[in-house]
Amino acid sequence: MTFELFLFPGEYIVCQLPPDAPVPAWGQGENLLAFIRTPDELTVVCEEVNIPTDVRAEPGWRVLKVAGPLEFSMVGVLASLSGVLAQAGASIFALSTFDTDYLLVKAAQLEAAIQALENAGHTVDHL
Repeated sequence: MTFELFLFPGEYIVCQLPPDAPVPAWGQGENLLAFIRTPDELTVVCEEVNIPTDVRAEPGWRVLKVAGPLEFSMVGVLASLSGVLAQAGASIFALSTFDTDYLLVKAAQLEAAIQALENAGHTVDHL
């Protein structure tokens, strides 16, 4: 199974806040913005702009969106893509929505990640 992916412009950041923190006003994202609250933390994935310096964060991510919508019955989408990226030595941060999946890849590994995906038969287009 092969997929079409879209590369979002700009860099993104993954931030960790305390579990009871309010959703921050600085979280912004034209193409992707995610807030995930668990009993252990509030994770924010957003554009890498205006992030307070006292926030625990991992900057320098690029976003690849899997063309969707994907049916819930589809099996192995993330496994297929993440396996290719793992073989290329690219670490990922994955997110899923109702319609599709998103793979965040470190900017320093992006070129190798795209090459690996294309070598495996996937296509990567720029938004």
